[in-house]
Amino acid sequence: MTLLTPPPPPIDQAEDEEMLVPHADFVPEGPQPMEVAPVEATNAVDAPAVEETPSGRFTWAIPDFSKLNLKKQYSEVFNVGGYKWRVLIFPKGNNVDHLSMYLDVADSTTLPYNWSRYAQFSLSIVNQIHSKFTVRKDTQHQFNSRESDWGFTSFMPLSELYDPGRGYLVNDTCIVEADVAVRRVVDYWSHDSKKETGFVGLKNQGATCYMNSLLQTLYHIPYFRKAVYHMPTTEIDNPSASIPLALQSLFYKLQYCDTSVATKELTKSFGWDTYDSFMQHDVQELNRVLCEKLEDKMKGTVVEGTIQKLFEGHHMNYLECINVDYKSARKESYYDLQLDVKGCKDIYASFDKYVEVERLEGDNKYHAEQYGLQDARKGVLFIDFPPVLQLQLKRFEYDFVRDTMVKINDRYEFPLELDLDRENGKYLSPDADRSVRNLYTLHSVLVHSGGVHGGHYYAYIRPTLSDKWFKFDDERVTKEDMKRALEEQYGGEEELPQTNPGFNNSPFKFTKYSNAYMLVYIRESDKEKIICNVDEKDIAEHLRIRLKKEQEEKELKKKEKAEAHLYTIIKVARDADLVEQIGKEIYFDLVDHDKVRNFRIQKQLSFNTFKEEVAKEFGIPVQLQRFWLWAKRQNHTYRPNRPLTPQEEAQSVGQLREVSNKANNAELKLFLEVAFGVDLRPIPPPEKIKEDILLFFKLYDPLKEELRYVGRLFVKGNSKPMENFEKLNEMAGFAPDEEIELFEEIKYDPHVMCERIDMKLSFRDSQLEDGDIICIQKSSQGQSSEECRYPTVPAFLDYVHNRQMVRFRSLEKAKEDEFSLELSKQNNYDEVVQSVARHLGLEDPSKIRLTPHNCYSQQPKPQPIKYRGAERLTDMLVHYNQISDILYYEVLDIPLPELQGLKTLKIAFHHATKDEVVIHTIRLPKQSTVGDVISDLKTKVELSHPDAELRLLEVFYHKIYKIFPLHEKIENINDQYWTLRAEEIPEEEKNLGALGRLIHVYHFMKDPAQNQVQVQNFGDPFFLAIHEGETLEEVKIRIQKKLRVSDEEFSKWKFAFLSLGRPEYLQDSDIVSSRFQKRDVYGAWEQYLGLEHSDNTPKRSYAANQNRHAYEKPVRIYN
Repeated sequence: MTLLTPPPPPIDQAEDEEMLVPHADFVPEGPQPMEVAPVEATNAVDAPAVEETPSGRFTWAIPDFSKLNLKKQYSEVFNVGGYKWRVLIFPKGNNVDHLSMYLDVADSTTLPYNWSRYAQFSLSIVNQIHSKFTVRKDTQHQFNSRESDWGFTSFMPLSELYDPGRGYLVNDTCIVEADVAVRRVVDYWSHDSKKETGFVGLKNQGATCYMNSLLQTLYHIPYFRKAVYHMPTTEIDNPSASIPLALQSLFYKLQYCDTSVATKELTKSFGWDTYDSFMQHDVQELNRVLCEKLEDKMKGTVVEGTIQKLFEGHHMNYLECINVDYKSARKESYYDLQLDVKGCKDIYASFDKYVEVERLEGDNKYHAEQYGLQDARKGVLFIDFPPVLQLQLKRFEYDFVRDTMVKINDRYEFPLELDLDRENGKYLSPDADRSVRNLYTLHSVLVHSGGVHGGHYYAYIRPTLSDKWFKFDDERVTKEDMKRALEEQYGGEEELPQTNPGFNNSPFKFTKYSNAYMLVYIRESDKEKIICNVDEKDIAEHLRIRLKKEQEEKELKKKEKAEAHLYTIIKVARDADLVEQIGKEIYFDLVDHDKVRNFRIQKQLSFNTFKEEVAKEFGIPVQLQRFWLWAKRQNHTYRPNRPLTPQEEAQSVGQLREVSNKANNAELKLFLEVAFGVDLRPIPPPEKIKEDILLFFKLYDPLKEELRYVGRLFVKGNSKPMENFEKLNEMAGFAPDEEIELFEEIKYDPHVMCERIDMKLSFRDSQLEDGDIICIQKSSQGQSSEECRYPTVPAFLDYVHNRQMVRFRSLEKAKEDEFSLELSKQNNYDEVVQSVARHLGLEDPSKIRLTPHNCYSQQPKPQPIKYRGAERLTDMLVHYNQISDILYYEVLDIPLPELQGLKTLKIAFHHATKDEVVIHTIRLPKQSTVGDVISDLKTKVELSHPDAELRLLEVFYHKIYKIFPLHEKIENINDQYWTLRAEEIPEEEKNLGALGRLIHVYHFMKDPAQNQVQVQNFGDPFFLAIHEGETLEEVKIRIQKKLRVSDEEFSKWKFAFLSLGRPEYLQDSDIVSSRFQKRDVYGAWEQYLGLEHSDNTPKRSYAANQNRHAYEKPVRIYN
């Protein structure tokens, strides 16, 4: 059944786990066409269009989900806002081990050119057992012909989706929901930012929107821009290696160019590679690192101290005792202020919290010198504020309950004018200069749209502090009104109009994932100085010359591109090019045509006019030039094929190009044959008759392992190689009677084909023709493998074709190259691990385990390579359609074949009497049972008494889901997502009797951020034996003793019976067992005795669900 109804308010979910991307099958050019038959009919109910924001929900129930064998699957078409949509899923993941899910424009192939539509939407996988575990992710996107689908490549782990106990597949049916709200669209592609706004944007290198928004903000502080222009640089500096020059160049282009500006030069000056450009970082972190770097670069120059003058303020940390005369104060500087968002309605509330006085009393008294422990007050007050005040809003915080980072999307207001002298200067210290008026006006709002693990940055800026606001969103700059820049960036929830007002539907609410993240204010009294005039006289002359030259070259290229249809590019290869390239840059074929001399010739000019150009360039008279056409052969080699005829040379360049190469008529490739006399001067080329064959010769030296070009020769087709020995030896530089061997280089793709030439056969009988390549070497007879690794030409060419430099990294330090080895692509598994073991000085190669590289995430793949699990090195390096040059290695303590026969489990052992948790790694044969695990564990742990019995539990998010039976096989136990916990079985549980029972006891707290009562579990869950008729008061005594909690702390705890997350609070006189009537209930973990209290326990040194390859890369500027 497909339904289209307005959805209920969104359930709060964990943050997005990856950046949002179009599905694209990892092809950078854009989404690929789908191999799925179009849907002819739909039974979706059309939602009536609402003028402002039409919205609706689509529900898609997918039966037999685990049996789907298509790589991708489309839903039926549904209609929202008059547009056709559909959901696209990859049931087994879009080249990842996660479900991939996208919203797709269903009729994108039939829409007019330059179509565009904008939608805010969420996609969900419904948990059919517990709806609160439904996985939902929100985003928004401007759909267009280049990006007609958008969503989440890593929506949720496949292991969770296909686990029948999780509730996402019930009766093998998966339920997908899509909530879509369609918004007004602005034509993206035809927008001219410079024409519309007077400003230009910055190009995004991959994930550099965070940097672009910061650079635009800094650029639009003219005092800062002027200081950057005045940093000393010279004409010999290289922008890619000089941050000052790269930043000057970028600012100059932003000021004077008409189109968006690239940032590659700047990121290169930071020392970043392509990977850094695709790694999204934090604006606040980049701001600090960049300002520190510029401050350092400005030292000893005329602009030294600019960063401090603009951004530096000071505050005072003070502490004073209440009952004795003791005070202390410390002055500290800051370049930005971090303000709390959580629990604060606006900026003033954040400043109030910033200067809030903290009382140190009770257990938290202050130890004052000479006076001992004392009641005290401590806090912060501001000595001064800077001219440019940078406020970082703490939108990202660590959630101790969830044990993860989360984004705070709460509503948070900020004013156009900020008065920090309010309420008689409540934020100022006694030492502050009260004559300075701390009234600020808002200059820019940096916005983050998305979740904690990915999203998009852009900025709203008013460059002159007038009423005119502009949005800087990468390449695009638009005029915006004040409401969009301020109120719409407060965050919180947005309620959309109902699509069916007549029905009693709950409001369609969206959390606003786009909200202000950094604010820049400029002090009113300093704005004339800060918003100053910056013109060409502020820019060094060498910089103006350099950048004007760059601009002229850019204009020239643009002009050439526009006039390309009038010209032909002629690429001329000569003997000198073959000498230069063969054996150095190339080994196969004759020349790389991209590295030879190019001539740009008008199509209508005669070929003889071109020959005059060649005569001027190379000093070869026109009558001494002979040109050969190149031809691509069926075996994919490229060779000179035949000389041009006099009739062809009489044609125009354009006519000749069409004759020579109809497939690629943009350019003409020629080989220039020049003959030389004994005095090395050019002479007329010899007359070529049908019997003559033009051959090209390479020389191979097995001892030096060198291959080089030695020349070309016309031979008679009916002559034999042995009749030409003297000429060939002379060409090779050998004695006239040297024994030589000849090999024909036939092809190299996909495999090298190089065959020995029979000296007694004629060239024609050996099937040689114009343009063929002969490799010469001294006779290999009598040469041993000790003397040379590759004694013959075929062996050497095979080595060159297959050689592969592989960078090896330790799996423990997966971002750092440790060593490189030259291997062959044809090396088998054993040869690769032997090479690694040899380099590491390891005697047993079977202890090496290799893991392949993911080219897209730049991380190790989750699964290592099994012992002899890859036939060749190429199989280890390939990742979908890309070839990597990275492998990760581990040195195991036992051989890999032995390890693969074992099951490895990580088990957290909880000591019975000590507050101690120790992680043990258990390795046993895969056919072992849980009983075998416990027996092995007993030999490794400290027991409270020798006869203690152990049990193994499955724990997930602070709840116990299973007690493993002793006979269960361990092969299918998964410790990657669940925590395996071992503990002693208490004596009281062994003798429960007929009326006693075992109940789950969990710690919990209410989440104050939620409108509805929502419970968050934390801490270590446990079992408790309860007896018939036992009251809560009696149970509490045993719990307090078990947990060793102080009376003072325990008195603050509340006790509740919880079923499916709803607490029912208990009184001391309540009979606990009466609440737990049924013994065997599916989902027993959802009925438990809850202990409500704050989470004061220190975090364990291990994580419950550690990701094997979780990386957090800080922002670094290396130069």
